[in-house]
Amino acid sequence: MKTFCGRANPTTGALDWVEESEEYDYHQEIARSCYADMLHDKDRNEKYYEGIRAAVSRVKARGQRVVVLDIGTGTGLLSMMAVTAGADYCYAIEVFKPMAQAATCIVERNGFSDKIKVINKHSTEVTVGPDGDMQERANILVTELFDTELIGEGALPSYEHAHMHLVQAGCEAVPHRATVYAQLVESDMLWKWSQLQPIEVDGNKLQPPPAVVKCAGAPSVCDIQLSQVPPESFTPLGPICTMFSVDFSKPVSSAAQSYTAQFKAQTSGRAQVVLSWWDIDMDPNGDIVCTMAPSWNYSDPRTYPWRDHWMQSVYFLPVEENVSEGEELNLVGSHDDYSLWYSLTHSEQNDVKVEKFRPCCTCQAHLVWTRPRFGELNDEQRTESYVSALRSILKPDSVCLSVSDGSLLPIFAHLLGSKKVFSLENSGMAKQVIEQVLHANSLKHEVQLLGIRPEQLSLADLEGNQISVLMGEPYFSTSLLPWHSLFFWYCRTTVAQLLHPNATILPRAATLYIVAVEFRDLWRIRAPCGTCEGFDVSPMDEMIQQSLDYRESWEAEPHPLWEYPCHALTKPQPVMTFDFTQCVPEQPVNSEGTVPFTGRGRCHGVALWMEFQLTEDITVSMGLTKPVSEEGVCEWNPHRKQGVFFFRSTRETSGDGREDLSYNLTFEPHTGDITMDFSITEP
Repeated sequence: MKTFCGRANPTTGALDWVEESEEYDYHQEIARSCYADMLHDKDRNEKYYEGIRAAVSRVKARGQRVVVLDIGTGTGLLSMMAVTAGADYCYAIEVFKPMAQAATCIVERNGFSDKIKVINKHSTEVTVGPDGDMQERANILVTELFDTELIGEGALPSYEHAHMHLVQAGCEAVPHRATVYAQLVESDMLWKWSQLQPIEVDGNKLQPPPAVVKCAGAPSVCDIQLSQVPPESFTPLGPICTMFSVDFSKPVSSAAQSYTAQFKAQTSGRAQVVLSWWDIDMDPNGDIVCTMAPSWNYSDPRTYPWRDHWMQSVYFLPVEENVSEGEELNLVGSHDDYSLWYSLTHSEQNDVKVEKFRPCCTCQAHLVWTRPRFGELNDEQRTESYVSALRSILKPDSVCLSVSDGSLLPIFAHLLGSKKVFSLENSGMAKQVIEQVLHANSLKHEVQLLGIRPEQLSLADLEGNQISVLMGEPYFSTSLLPWHSLFFWYCRTTVAQLLHPNATILPRAATLYIVAVEFRDLWRIRAPCGTCEGFDVSPMDEMIQQSLDYRESWEAEPHPLWEYPCHALTKPQPVMTFDFTQCVPEQPVNSEGTVPFTGRGRCHGVALWMEFQLTEDITVSMGLTKPVSEEGVCEWNPHRKQGVFFFRSTRETSGDGREDLSYNLTFEPHTGDITMDFSITEP
């Protein structure tokens, strides 16, 4: 059955009504999932297998029949491991129907249908008894319910229910326990992702609103590839602390709890950020350990097992605090049933109240601006580029209109001497945040914030003035892929009749760039697995392939490439330029050509990004921030996501001119889409 669905178009700003199959959403879920990444995680798979073998052996040594409960079975991999290890029967629970169907197919293909029952339910809905889903309670509990924060996918309530209703008292559990670690650090780089810093503009210091400074910030965890945060960008103020452990072989509580780690400050500094990760012991003795520690915590970083489904966590303290070397500190870690948070107390503060509920944003800025967006607003070099560009075009009689979400550009324009400054802020929450910034700097009436859409703008809203400067970063909260920022171009077209004949547009143009790359690790999330630990999981590959083939799933997808090292195999190539001084054209724009491979390696795909030409001599890049080195090393903008087009099959390139990257891209003005096709050819 097909239905009409309204989907907001991030490029044109229109609400597109499209006919979609009822399977559309889950095809997208499968196509963009990290199932392949988990199957390629050899360290995880081997540790689980070893832990399962040991658990089965312990139960058999007690002379008991081995019955396994596998919650969140996914492909059925852990259940097949259990049966191979000698389990008598296994109940494999999977709530996601397409995944449960794939697990059933995989179990059958590997010949385990008589010993594994796949149950397509949430574990809390599973019944036990003669007429139930399970004939008896299990004596081994196997799960993979974890996310980067350990408990964010509901592990605690699931374990709590399982011990109460689905497993025997004294059961074995794989993993047996989890332990959470944390380290207090000072890091200007990371702190800039949480708090708006003072900004210098032509001798004026723009101050952040007091409400933002005092706000505890966004409640959600910041999960990143901490291995890509260089150790020199933070200063440890204390040791790596063991915060708490959860024994999964015993009844588990999902009730809110707090834990305290006491230590002396190793050095003086500003306590700002807590870095956190966890590990899991697959056996009671802790001999089989799977750790999420970042690579710089390894004695030999080359042995670090890369994974993207479990990363590391960054938590921002509610306020930064000065600490002195040797000072006694208490790092308090708290959790409810789904989330973690941290606070810091000083040992002499005996009456400090520990928050029982996770901190929430009270200033709205942390709800409007993402962590990378905070980092972008605090980027001094980027700010200087925009200020320099504005300084070169603004005049005392300039009438400016800003089109971006939650942007500081209109405030910059006023401070640089513009006559009138207007800003379109369609989001009421973003409008309130900018109002706070204006009020905090005694600029309340200097910028007119218009809470309307571009098509609603009239000359009356502009107090009868024609726009002499139309400006944007551009930044829009709805943008996912680089070309979604072309919404600025559509806004420019919409307000064309309100522009002065000699109006200046900033940026004046945008250019889409491409470069062919070899990823160190990111390729794993899209690579077929085939077999995993000796089991045929190809039905999973086939299911993902079908979802990838379902409509637009083979287009580029967004990734923050600063977290995923890659090696350039071609020179960066501009492939399409969008002239903002003109309106959006009526006809499609096509670009095709070839780029020679200059680097040797395995080409996994193509990275894409936008560069904005603010003026003739000032350009800002949303992708590469430096020229590619002779060795092909790429440095990426950490504040924006780039597009990645993955090849279905990879190919070795010689780098000696024998292969080309062929491209064919078409920009469709009516939809704002860019269709693309890439291939590796021989001249």
